Amino acid sequence: MDIATTPTNPEGNPDLADAARSPHEPPVILRADYRPFGWLVPQVKLDFALGITRTSVRAELTVQRNARADHADTIRLNGDSLVPVAVTVDGVATDWRMDGPDLIVPLREDTHLLAIETEIDPGANTQLMGLYASGGMLCTQCEAEGFRRITFFPDRPDVLSVYTVRMEGDKAAFPILLCNGNKVAEGEGADGTHWAEWHDPWPKPSYLFALVAGDLVANSKPFTTRSGRVVECNVWVRKEDLARTDHALESLHRSMTWDEEVFGREYDLDLYNIVAVSDFNMGAMENKGLNVFNTKYVLADPDTATDADFDAVEGVIAHEYFHNWSGNRVTCRDWFQLSLKEGFTVLRDQLFSQDMRGEAVKRIEDVRILRAAQFPEDAGPLAHPIRPDSYREISNFYTATVYNKGAEVIRMMRSMVGVERFRAGTDLYFDRHDGEAATCEDFVTAIEDGAGIDLTQFRHWYSQAGTPRITVASAVEGDKLALTLTQTIPATPGQSDKQPMVIPLRVAVHSRAADALGAEELIVLTEGQQTFHLPLAGGDPALSINRGFTAPVVIERQVATEELVFLAARDDDPFARFEALQEFAVNHLMGVAAGSYAPEARAAGEAAFVGAMRAILTDPALDDAMRGELMMLPSETYLFEVMASGVRKADPGAIHDAREGLKAAIASALAGELAALHARAAATAYDDPNGRGARKVKTQALVFIAAADPAKAAAMAAAQYDAADNMTDRQGALMVLCSLDHPAREARLAHFLSAYEDNALVVDKWFSLQALSLHPRVIEQVKELANHPQFTIRNPNRVRSLHMAFAGNPKAFHDASGEGYRMIADLILALDPINPQTAARFVPALGRWRRIEPVRAALMQGELERIMAAGNLSRDTFEQVSRSLDA
Repeated sequence: MDIATTPTNPEGNPDLADAARSPHEPPVILRADYRPFGWLVPQVKLDFALGITRTSVRAELTVQRNARADHADTIRLNGDSLVPVAVTVDGVATDWRMDGPDLIVPLREDTHLLAIETEIDPGANTQLMGLYASGGMLCTQCEAEGFRRITFFPDRPDVLSVYTVRMEGDKAAFPILLCNGNKVAEGEGADGTHWAEWHDPWPKPSYLFALVAGDLVANSKPFTTRSGRVVECNVWVRKEDLARTDHALESLHRSMTWDEEVFGREYDLDLYNIVAVSDFNMGAMENKGLNVFNTKYVLADPDTATDADFDAVEGVIAHEYFHNWSGNRVTCRDWFQLSLKEGFTVLRDQLFSQDMRGEAVKRIEDVRILRAAQFPEDAGPLAHPIRPDSYREISNFYTATVYNKGAEVIRMMRSMVGVERFRAGTDLYFDRHDGEAATCEDFVTAIEDGAGIDLTQFRHWYSQAGTPRITVASAVEGDKLALTLTQTIPATPGQSDKQPMVIPLRVAVHSRAADALGAEELIVLTEGQQTFHLPLAGGDPALSINRGFTAPVVIERQVATEELVFLAARDDDPFARFEALQEFAVNHLMGVAAGSYAPEARAAGEAAFVGAMRAILTDPALDDAMRGELMMLPSETYLFEVMASGVRKADPGAIHDAREGLKAAIASALAGELAALHARAAATAYDDPNGRGARKVKTQALVFIAAADPAKAAAMAAAQYDAADNMTDRQGALMVLCSLDHPAREARLAHFLSAYEDNALVVDKWFSLQALSLHPRVIEQVKELANHPQFTIRNPNRVRSLHMAFAGNPKAFHDASGEGYRMIADLILALDPINPQTAARFVPALGRWRRIEPVRAALMQGELERIMAAGNLSRDTFEQVSRSLDA
């Protein structure tokens, strides 16, 4: 399942939402308490009579006593907002009782046929979990615990079943009926109904169940696997969206080919269906053979989608397809093992995207996301290991730590053993555990056995939270550089004492004096402090460390500006070159924000950075895609974390002013170069092979120009907008205009909305661009947009496009008045009764109050206390708020 998303909501019944809420503190679930379920459920038959406001579900479960579990004479079937209509055991009505939301049924023998009938109202399901309505169609989302909102069931990932499903509904309302697996029969019913029967031969947990019924059309293209199986591949959408599905379908085919070639994994059904849904809490879901996607990650054409949107569609399509093996054929034993499938699959989709688009730029993009999302998580009150020890609400652990850091941990294994031995380990993992619910330990053991490596100490990455910090000291000793590394892992909630981690680092020692590049080698830090002796390439050594970002750590070192300039200009590792420039910028900006630079020192730093940036703008050896990455300054979010990790709390206002000051200095000094770069890039056609990079640097040039000459930038951005023949250029120009107090801003915003008012995904962009802007009235504008006719709180895609964008705008969110904090707290309180999963994802923005200067910290803490005092919070929001206050 992909989590980077902007979902939506249908209208709903508040009584149903309240039924899932409790005024009492939710219990803590412990990993140590795991026990196998007492009953196996090898066969499941489901019969649906579909309707928007009334759907009847009959479930027949073949249950067998589990010899590996404790003996039980009852079975507990999880439910959520359900009431059984009828319950039979072996065809006979039986006694049953409710225990909270769960159904308890007595079972005396070793094998039974248990039948349960329920009725649900999909149209009232505002949580978008289970079976719900979306614009006249019916669809499901069952991960993590949504199946229990459809029927009573042991809703846990270690109960694997073979499913047979019959669906019947009005043919006019639901002409297409889709489910997991292969369609085995279909026919016409009475009174304008029709039916379809589906069978999935592969055992799966209930969270992978999926059903879709609606008025859809398909873009279809078969794929032939390496063994000769012909797979019917379909991308199902509403008729008006069909023209924007070619990229998704081609991305699916590329993913299928790549997984066969790189991981040896072949698809195993006759059908692969993808359905695009407007109302979805996540990005996409890997249900076996029937992936349900947010429209954001399916629909794309040049007029409505940016280059980044095209990349996201390809990456998410690949992610969900790769789950067919890393998540479906081998699933997770319990939800504490979530990174088993998600971390591994994120790594797989990252490697795929590297092969499709280029390794260097993709690696920089992935690290930028890690630092913006996961590093703050690791340093905050919600810090947890990639394999958590406890939770109150599992949906809160679909985090950047589980996904992105989980991927980095597995990438480190791959770096240590090499590509071929890692492949041997993953082959062994799939062979050993096919058809099983496995653990993170199973995966690590398979890599150990297949690759021939001892990962005993490495396992600390699974159990310890926090981002390791590596302090670097070096001295020349003859023809060697003595490199002393000291690792520390900061205390995190519940973990004050940490054990040394295994940290692989690719390093090279270059020579400034000889203008020579040293050979790369992999060193592995295993102790609290360790010294390595590296060969010199000549005098004045320049250390290139953590090349390719081998490990998800923070490198702390004192390094001369001249050395960083050399690395930024000469390093042969593209990521290290990017990193040197980022390190240079961070050092300068931290000095300015802390007020520790005298005016002449600040001027000298700006001049040095301008020189480095001039080389980037004019280097003919750089392609524009890489140039665009090198032009980006460290984000305010990352600078916040750097400052908060030092001796003082973060000051968002000082950080913003320092960053804007550097942008203005660069733009003033390099006005000619920036204008020339923009003009050159503007002359590159959309379909030119270099067009993507040209579009990236074109907008980056405008961003800089706006910092020094707003009037000039407004004129250039308006001209770029008017001439644009694609969304990348159009959105980039509008982004710059949104931050300027200029008449061209309002005119282009009005044109953009008028041109795309019927396209929900593009209207989301319109909201986000304004919420992310540096405009002096941005807070007032966001308040006005919340009352706009196109905005609704019941549509999570729309809520996130406005409020999540605003929460991610450091200047606006951290406004000294506290109004930004108050807006987000108000939203959480209003949204929690409707869609608690979406509401809870806004809490972490307020939860970092301990890392900020005292005045803002008190305001943020006050808003969290106000949310908690409101009472009757969902489990999702309660856990996030309580941990943010108590940590």
